[in-house]
Amino acid sequence: MSLDLNKMKIAIIGGGAAGFFAAIHAKENFPKATVIIFEKTTKVLSKVKISGGGRCNVTNGETSIKALALAYPRGGKKLKKAFTKFNTKHTYEWFESKNVPLVIQTDNCVFPKSQNAQSIIDCFLNEANRLNIKIVLQKGVKAIHKEANKLKLTFIDDENLLFDKIIVATGGSPKQKGLLWLEKLNHQIEIPVPSLFTFNMPNEPITALMGIVVEKTIVSIQGTKLKSDGPLLITHWGMSGPAILKLSAFGARILSEKQYEFKVQVNWVNETNNNKVMETLQDIVAENLKKQLSSIKPYQLSTRLWLYLLERIGLPKNRKWQEIGKKGLNKLVNILTNDLYAVSGKTTFKEEFVTCGGVSLESIDFNTMQSKTVKNLYFAGEILDIDGITGGYNFQAAWTTAFIAAKLK
Repeated sequence: MSLDLNKMKIAIIGGGAAGFFAAIHAKENFPKATVIIFEKTTKVLSKVKISGGGRCNVTNGETSIKALALAYPRGGKKLKKAFTKFNTKHTYEWFESKNVPLVIQTDNCVFPKSQNAQSIIDCFLNEANRLNIKIVLQKGVKAIHKEANKLKLTFIDDENLLFDKIIVATGGSPKQKGLLWLEKLNHQIEIPVPSLFTFNMPNEPITALMGIVVEKTIVSIQGTKLKSDGPLLITHWGMSGPAILKLSAFGARILSEKQYEFKVQVNWVNETNNNKVMETLQDIVAENLKKQLSSIKPYQLSTRLWLYLLERIGLPKNRKWQEIGKKGLNKLVNILTNDLYAVSGKTTFKEEFVTCGGVSLESIDFNTMQSKTVKNLYFAGEILDIDGITGGYNFQAAWTTAFIAAKLK
């Protein structure tokens, strides 16, 4: 007997961003179906509430699918095709159509115009209410079993319920044991490790410069091919900012293997040609012979950082530019383009914990988001081995995979 798609029972496991987006679209695709969201905690959409500093960075303003895919250390290749079905433009239009006006910032991050994540939460709750989607809290799932042509959900309280289709949207699991119930269904699991973290530098005096932002830097990990660029923020514990976060995302597995003990190379001036840097400094010398080093800051570096770098290489700040000599110039070129810092440990970026790892994309038919091993079981969001850099990319992956999964093909 074939399944009446309109009368089917659909379970969404996880009341986060991907779970709600999947539930809303599943109900819109199959209006007569019963759709239930099961959330193991006491609150839904808790990560949405704290994301973007409580403002919720819902997506990115990038409209080129090719460029968009490059923002994902893991999953970008598969997402490239998926973005043809639902991308940043579609996300923007969807929220605006639900009376949630959005605004694109100069850095391409997209936020609700209200600058409040509650706008997104209210939108989802209103849609769920309008569509008569049931939300069940404190209902954690411990197992899924195949039963004839149905899927049986076994909950932590040992209750069993049968469903025709299930979408798993439980978010990233920081530990491998949190994915065991899916591994038992013959899904390949990529061991989770942290992504998007800042660098701890407990033994580096640069932390005294906390609060300084250098807008254009290049950062790399010594002994690897890992490299990133963008703004760098000096913090009271070490280094953060987009350049560092991007580096941590693309290097998540390598840095985990190093147990977060490594050296980071900082190019403070965003210039890889050392000869050009030397020429810039020589021009400064020629034009400011009698001026002190402290009074002329190359590349518009902040005074505090410039004085710190001079001290770091042993050049007195009251020395005149004409007295610096070739040796002094070489020292300056080296510190500006290849400054080295010891990293010992990491710190989670705000409360936005992102994992590298999860259900392997090899276990999923990415055209439908259906499991290759269990028919009628689908996946959406961070439970998959997909993660992006900061800037709304992780939410975009959630919307895209949820949209496709909700077609229940």
